[in-house]
Amino acid sequence: MTREEIRRNLMQAIAAVAPEADLATLDPALPLRAQLDLDSVDWLTVLIGIHERLDVDIPDAEAARLRTLQQLEDRCAAARGRRDPAA
Repeated sequence: MTREEIRRNLMQAIAAVAPEADLATLDPALPLRAQLDLDSVDWLTVLIGIHERLDVDIPDAEAARLRTLQQLEDRCAAARGRRDPAA
């Protein structure tokens, strides 16, 4: 899976929780929850969406450290890379 596909799937997971958000304006280096005003339930729903779309499990302890879109993308790429030899 390419980085572009991972980013697209992340954006879909986010859009499912925050459909009113203008995802094109997200800064990948800034805290995602603050940019989208996501509460803890919304954040958990995003993580569930990531699991459903990318088959990547993010434990609670790790989820607390993943703050930015770039960090999420890097984490998903690393997890997918271990399973996708062509990536």
